[in-house]
Amino acid sequence: MTGTIQPPPAPGPHSLREYALIADGERGALIGPHGDIAWMCAPRWDSGSVFGTLVGGAGHYTVQPAGRFVWGGQYENGTLIWRSRWVTEDGIVECREALAFPGDAHHAVVLRRIAGVEGTARVAVRLEPAAAFGAQRLRHLRRDRDGVWTGRTGELRLRWRGAAAARPGPGGLRPAGLFMDMTVRPGERHDLVLELSDAPLPTAIDPGRAWRATEAAWEREVPRLETSLAPEDGRHAYSVLRGLTSGSGGMVGAATMSLPERAQAGRNYDYRYVWIRDQCYAGQAAAAAGGHPLLDDAVRFVCARLHQDGDRLMPAYTTTGARVPDQRALSLPGYPGGYDRVGNWVNRQFQLDVFGEALLLLAAAHRRGRLDGTGWQAVDIAADTIALRHHEPDAGIWELDDRPWTHSRLICAAGLRAVARATSSPGRANAWSTLADRLVAETAATSLHPSGHWQRSPGDPGLDGALLMPPLRGALPADDPRTVRTLRAYTAELTHDHYAYRFRHDQRPLAEAEGAFLLCGYAVALAEQQQGHHAEALRWFERNRASCGPPGLFTEEYDVGQRQLRGNLPQAFVHALMLETATRLARPGRKDR
Repeated sequence: MTGTIQPPPAPGPHSLREYALIADGERGALIGPHGDIAWMCAPRWDSGSVFGTLVGGAGHYTVQPAGRFVWGGQYENGTLIWRSRWVTEDGIVECREALAFPGDAHHAVVLRRIAGVEGTARVAVRLEPAAAFGAQRLRHLRRDRDGVWTGRTGELRLRWRGAAAARPGPGGLRPAGLFMDMTVRPGERHDLVLELSDAPLPTAIDPGRAWRATEAAWEREVPRLETSLAPEDGRHAYSVLRGLTSGSGGMVGAATMSLPERAQAGRNYDYRYVWIRDQCYAGQAAAAAGGHPLLDDAVRFVCARLHQDGDRLMPAYTTTGARVPDQRALSLPGYPGGYDRVGNWVNRQFQLDVFGEALLLLAAAHRRGRLDGTGWQAVDIAADTIALRHHEPDAGIWELDDRPWTHSRLICAAGLRAVARATSSPGRANAWSTLADRLVAETAATSLHPSGHWQRSPGDPGLDGALLMPPLRGALPADDPRTVRTLRAYTAELTHDHYAYRFRHDQRPLAEAEGAFLLCGYAVALAEQQQGHHAEALRWFERNRASCGPPGLFTEEYDVGQRQLRGNLPQAFVHALMLETATRLARPGRKDR
């Protein structure tokens, strides 16, 4: 039933902790507490946004109760199907939301099912697409005899079903969008299906069939993880990683761009690309948890890039394996406290550590019988590159200035040791083990602090959370004095109340320079577990897995004082380390690498 309520206004930004993600592997959307899809790029992750109010652009798709309401919601277990739930003055209404899964690289399908739960609710709906980061408004809008709307926005074709009662909004002959209102009673439901495509639209989609196919696909794709320390949170982390992984096997670092890590500090970047390191973290987490499809995806993408670029492997790519575009501004306001940066200067960097991470990933695949001849050729490429380029300065894990970073060299040693154990060739095993020993010895000669712990680089005596990772991956034994002293010095100097920070920027208190870095927090949990301190490892795990909002999504950093998320959302490598930590801490008697 229709009423007389006005179309909801264009939504403003919310705290990042309030956004939920729906994703299909090829693109994702963020949904705010007011039912506003405020961010979605189409047709692919790195395309221009079609809904962009998150960063101050045009375009949104809002389903919102009229009048006063309070918001809640949750994911259906083991999926990225989100249920928005609003308690109004007159009743309770829900909206079930998903991108049809698995996704098609050219064709996005947004499923929204409005359902009355209790009492009578009035709901307003507004669709206002604007492609190319808001530059291309809706055009060629028409409704057919069945009440189906079609149109264009930029290069995208649009079809909207379930909205026969919608009417054009303000704008005369070129309305910005469509809006409608409805009254929903208990037990009633109403399906909305929005399609966006850069190719001719296929046959119209049946909502019920699309929902059933999406439910079945998530059931197939996400393992039970019953032996995990936190099975439901582990499945959620796995679902996020799967939702961020395209058909090419490439997993984007995050769904968003330019969300600030610190207000007005200039630290906000475009993470809608595939970082080789992050992909390796996800693959190793999947290997530990028994999620072979995600492991296979990671191996497939990383091997393809090694064969493609060899010793010139870039730190990041688009999901199609192309070069990341240069960073530029869009002339948009940006998310409050941030800027409007698109593209990433990572395309100009050399990061030595990604070759070590690739070896660790491929060794993990071998241990599970999932590495073929092409994979072993990729092992040779990565190992040969380390031998060739390990003396070169690199940008390191944190993508800073070029130096001989300690972490880069030690993680390469870990990767070499892993493949040396895996190979059936005594000659290769000896060569790789010898090179690993030399890397550790050379690094110790230049980057071992006088107190006996590892320091960041030869010219920087500081500590760094990244230095916890090489012993976890097998570069050095757990009982090596350098391993123990590094962990103890790091927790004494760069952690507080079981929150961890990457490194010391300056003399300010840690929490004033940047947020707690969740990847480092999980690394401490794994390091304490490796030392046999299971109770302490659990404390670290529980503190860091609580550093999220109601939808259970993690960003790179966590503002401890304000209990807020900082940076792009969701950050894939944090979900990967959460998944791995939950798996390994469930085995307290086993010393895993």
